[in-house]
Order: sequence, then C-alpha cells, then structure tokens
Amino acid sequence: MRHRFHSICPYFAMFPEQFVQKHLIWSKPGDVVLDPFVGRGTTVFQALLEDREAIGGDVNPVAVCVSRAKASAPPLSRVLRRIHELEDAFDPRRAAPYPGLRDFFATCFHTATWKQIRYLQANLGWRQTATDAFITALLLGALHGESHKTEWCLSNRMPRTISTKPAYSVRWWRAGEHIAPKRDAFEILRELAVYRYASQAPTRKGVVVQSDARKLGKRLPEYAGRVTLMVTSPPYLDTTNYREDQWLRLWFLEDRLPETSRRSRDDRHRAAENYWQFLSEAWAGVAPFLASKAHLVIRIGGKRVSQTEARTKLTQSLRGALKRRVRLADEWSSTIVGGQLHSFRPGAAGTKVEHDFHFVVDR
Repeated sequence: MRHRFHSICPYFAMFPEQFVQKHLIWSKPGDVVLDPFVGRGTTVFQALLEDREAIGGDVNPVAVCVSRAKASAPPLSRVLRRIHELEDAFDPRRAAPYPGLRDFFATCFHTATWKQIRYLQANLGWRQTATDAFITALLLGALHGESHKTEWCLSNRMPRTISTKPAYSVRWWRAGEHIAPKRDAFEILRELAVYRYASQAPTRKGVVVQSDARKLGKRLPEYAGRVTLMVTSPPYLDTTNYREDQWLRLWFLEDRLPETSRRSRDDRHRAAENYWQFLSEAWAGVAPFLASKAHLVIRIGGKRVSQTEARTKLTQSLRGALKRRVRLADEWSSTIVGGQLHSFRPGAAGTKVEHDFHFVVDR
C-alpha cells in the first residue's frame, strides 16, 4: 500500500515515489541521498523509508514545511495532544481580521472556519518544532481543494494542487453561486492525522532546510563527501511560478499577501541562457556533498527543451561545476499524459515531455 505521508499536501510539478524507488538501487542502506530541489519531499521521504539517510533543501517555504513534516514526523500521540491543546486555547468569540483581499477571504472561507485558520496561523510554530511542522503540513493540504467532493477541505471550491488567483476565484464562485462550507479545522486535523499515521513513520529522520540550491553545501557542511545518490528535478524552464501557484499556502506560512507586480519575485526561469547558468551554479552548490562514484539522477523539462539540448547542457553544466569527470550512464524521455495543469485549465499548453538522465561522477 502506498505510504499515506506521500500525499499529505499535493504539489505542482512533482515526480512520483516510484521514480525514486527505481533509482535507489544506486545506493545502499545507510547511504546519504540528496535532493537540492526538494519540492514535496518525495526523494527524501522515500529514501528514509528504504533505510537511507536523506537531506534536502528548497527556497519555497511550502516545500520546506511539507518535506520537513514527512522527514521528521513526531509520534501520532504528540500530534493529537498538540491539536487538543490548540483547540482548548482557541476562543471563537475573538474577531479574526482580514489582512486585505477581504472579498477573497470572506468568499473562500466560512466565518467560523476563517477564525480557526487565523488562530492556527498565529499559533503554529512550524519552523520551531517537528510537531507543529507536521500539523501545519496537514493544514496546508486541507487549506484549499474540492470541498464539494471531500469533507477534508476548508475552502470554497478550488483546485487542491494550486491556489487560483484571488479576483478570478471570487468571480468564479459568485458566477456559480458556490458557498464556502462551514468546516471545523481542529476536527479535520485530527482525522487527517489518524488517517496519515495508518502508515508507519520511518525510523530514520531526514534533514530539510530552506536554502537556495546554490548555497546548500554551506548550510549542511557535516554531509560533505557523503552523498552517494542525488535524485532531483530542478524547476522546469518557463513552466510554473511556484510563489504564484502556492500563494495561499505561502500566505498562511508567511502572513504576507501575494505580490501582483510583474517585477515581483517570480521564481520561473524564462530565458534558456540564464536557466542553464542557474543549474551550473546549483551543481556547484551541491558539489561538496558528492562522494566518489556518486550517482546523479535528474529529471528535467520545459516547453522548449528537447532531449538533445537537455543532454548537452546538463552534461556541460555538471562537468563545469563539479570539476570532475561526469559520465552519462543512461537517458530516456516520457510524454506527460493529462497532467495536473489540465485538471483546472483544460487545453493549457504546458510541458509535454520530461527528460531523465542518469550520470555517474568519477573521482
């Protein structure tokens, strides 16, 4: 049975755990496995399940929170006790002010549910404790979604994978006369915790930090020379803006409304030249981790990236950054059928093909 921690919180542009399982053969129990673009933590968590040490990093707080929750899960009893403590201290009579975007938040959440969300936002220390990180990850997964299909969702109807833009959401809800359901966040968190822990948490604990891949080696110096396998998928070229797609979850974590300016912190890579330069810098950032004969499995894609270009540019960027002999051991491509993008935006022209490469770093 699939481990229930894997789907705690869906994340756009994620690879499945089977992709990691397939490549863990290039490591052995006790080895250190790395993902410098950790996303929802699939590489780190699957490696822990299969008795490896695992480390990872990401610039996106949503990715860090969800991945850290899986990698350092506390006992279920502690999670349930903490939810109970939070519920006992909650006062529903207190006002929960809107931080702005009043039309959006008032239409997205029932008033009673909104008060609980704002209270949990103010009182969950996800950066400080593993227990609060796990509860926060559960809440992020329930924060928005298809509430007409599941009781484990706090919002008005919305895709579960991404948060649609505020003005568009309000127009769509009003046009369809969709009303936000009244949901008890504490009860949902309890039910979700019990459901997730039906799968046993791994014995090992992983390490996930918020860091640009280019600086990750300096953040975790104790792992220098110890990584035997890296399984990762860098952001695709000109495909998605994670801060925009995850704006509602980011608001919950950072208590900051989304930036709307074209000059805001858009973490997409649009220009091919800059993209390949970024990857070169990222490989240089993780170079200190790599052991002799390390295996690197990289999935890459983009609207305009061919397999030939990906192979050539990846090989060049790895050799230039690592200053070591890098050998291409295998490569393959796969067509994306359907995809999450089409579930909420039919006919959208997203990435059609993903390219996978297996490199070996020699001495």
